[in-house]
Amino acid sequence: MISISRLLCDGVSPGDNLRYRERPLNHTEESPRPVVVWNCTRQCNLSCIHCYASADNRKSPEEMDTRAGKAFIHDLAEFGVPVVLFSGGEPLMRRDFFELADYARQQGLRIALSTNGTLITKEVAGIIANVGFAEVGISLDGIGANNDRFRGRDGAYQAALNGIRNCIALGLRVSLRLTITRSNYLEIPEILQLVEDEKIDRVCFYHLAYSGRGSSLQNEDIDHSQTRSVVDLICERTQDMYRSGLHKEILTVDNHTDGVYLYLKTKKQDPPRADKILSLLKMNGGNNSGIRIGAVDDRGNVHPDQFWWHYKLGNVQERKFGEIWSDTSEPLLQGLRNRKKLLKGRCSRCQYLDICNGNLRVRAEAVFGDVWAEDPACYLTDEEIGLAR
Repeated sequence: MISISRLLCDGVSPGDNLRYRERPLNHTEESPRPVVVWNCTRQCNLSCIHCYASADNRKSPEEMDTRAGKAFIHDLAEFGVPVVLFSGGEPLMRRDFFELADYARQQGLRIALSTNGTLITKEVAGIIANVGFAEVGISLDGIGANNDRFRGRDGAYQAALNGIRNCIALGLRVSLRLTITRSNYLEIPEILQLVEDEKIDRVCFYHLAYSGRGSSLQNEDIDHSQTRSVVDLICERTQDMYRSGLHKEILTVDNHTDGVYLYLKTKKQDPPRADKILSLLKMNGGNNSGIRIGAVDDRGNVHPDQFWWHYKLGNVQERKFGEIWSDTSEPLLQGLRNRKKLLKGRCSRCQYLDICNGNLRVRAEAVFGDVWAEDPACYLTDEEIGLAR
């Protein structure tokens, strides 16, 4: 994640203590524990065209039951995981969802929710508040009918908007999520206006990851010049908000090129600010798949992040999560934690590798069939990353 509001406006947010701190020299047992995304179900009431989980309306017969879920949660707490993000599918479709979430809270875990928002009635919002969720992430992928087309259901936009309003009415911290595509990038100004109008605390703009149903959407991704324009717009609007007293948390996700681009732009305009940005980016360390972020699917399979469902590190019903995560003999996990010597192409020679860390490896694999190939979503020129010299 690249916090535009922190880098440009010194906006401090709840997750910054995880994002900006000195990194250990090697990834041993003293390394920071990962934030864990638990895709606790594949079942969903929508059918989004970019879903990395390829979710549908059927419950998987292999989904972990309540007892296994609680054992897994206990292991996360024992291992020292700071945050568990309940995701899906649509987590609210699990009958035992609130029982599991409450148990996680009792175990001392910070809990967050990632949902499409369409099932959050006033009553459900009240339960979410009572359980003690730190944040409710609600996805929109456009305004009105465009979102409904993306989500595969008429009325999804209004239902999600109602869910947002029900959460905000109870003082819950809401994070709006949008995946940037050719079909919706021109609506980003309207999305940012919605954030202002609805008093939404946070918005995450996700670059497209080629995973799950998103694997077939490479042609739906915006090109490099459009990406630059989008990042410019997000930066400008973030600064405008802060100047007017609206301190929103604004982030981009799944493309650490954004951090380098922001540093290079600022270096020309405000060198002292650029130095501060560079320091923060070094602490962030770039892409953290397999390092500070991990994922577990509904069946208990552990993955380096939520986009790696095609690669299994182990299963929490067979070994504890901490044992799987600490197994330095696992080839992909070992590679991701020491990837600099494995990277190829432009990534291997980039002078900003320390603050990008090779970007999203699953996207490189999807395009080139090689986990260590260059990330095709890097939109910086050879000159900008120091290759032209």
